Amino acid sequence: MIATIFTLIIIVFALIILFSGVFTVKQQTAAVLERFGKFQRISNSGLHFKMPIIDQISGRINLKVQQLDVLVETKTKDDVFVKLKISVQFQVIASRIYDAFYKLENSNDQITSYVFDVVRAEVPKMKLDDVFERKDDIAIAVKRELNEAMEEYGYDIIKTLVTDIDPDMQVKAAMNRINASEREKVAAEYEAEAERIKIVAKARAEAESKRLQGQGIADQRREIARGLEESVDVLNNVGINSQEASALIVVTQHYDTLQSLGEETQSNLILLPNSPQTGSDMLNNMIASFSASNQIGEAMKKENALREEKRKKKEEKGQRKFIKPTPEAPENQDNPTGEN
Repeated sequence: MIATIFTLIIIVFALIILFSGVFTVKQQTAAVLERFGKFQRISNSGLHFKMPIIDQISGRINLKVQQLDVLVETKTKDDVFVKLKISVQFQVIASRIYDAFYKLENSNDQITSYVFDVVRAEVPKMKLDDVFERKDDIAIAVKRELNEAMEEYGYDIIKTLVTDIDPDMQVKAAMNRINASEREKVAAEYEAEAERIKIVAKARAEAESKRLQGQGIADQRREIARGLEESVDVLNNVGINSQEASALIVVTQHYDTLQSLGEETQSNLILLPNSPQTGSDMLNNMIASFSASNQIGEAMKKENALREEKRKKKEEKGQRKFIKPTPEAPENQDNPTGEN
């Protein structure tokens, strides 16, 4: 009985030792084996065996692409404090797992130190606006510096990104005010331009309206003149001269105006003077004024004719004064002595 129990214990112990020598490694992972504290080998993904008790798994290395976010606070050239979030994507080089495991204690701390160093060397050379515009230059500088430093330790820097730029709250508020002012300025310019377009369009419409109104008035007066001409011709045919016809037409228009005023109930127009003798007085005055104007016109024509006649006489007299008589030629020009 005791021998059986002892055998079972030995079998269980042997199984434990046997299973302790079997281990697995996950995909994109590498296991570092040591024998009595000394590096033995590197096991990649899959099922592996090791010497029980003698061999130990010292650690496992992640071969996936990893990302480290580093928040750096620094000052720009124009004395503005700003926080930059730098995202570093890195990976252990498969052929240099030994260096990545044994040469570097903490890769994250090492990468963070280099990021701080590069950012605080590059950003103080730029103004705040340049930091936003040239963030790719900052990322490239960080990647270049990290590649040179971390390659020695078996790490490859895949990509560096400036994912966030956060200035001080007061600076952001000032930038927002500047942006708002610029937008208000642009909005005011557009509103002024729209108002100018409205004014120009309104002025053009008014000009066109005035032009059409003037054209209508001109057409109206032309038709009135044509009608007056026809009326004068009709009156002349019945023995009424032009002056009397014109006066009669004006009096007729006067009474037509009175009639139209009487038809308007809401009119505020007052015609002065307005008496029964107004029509006859107007007719007499117009006939007298026409006669006087004709007499003045005849007198002016006579005066102008006299002036024109005097001017012509003066010009003829002046021309006679300046014209000299030509001397007559001698009869015997070829023989001035008279000899044969």
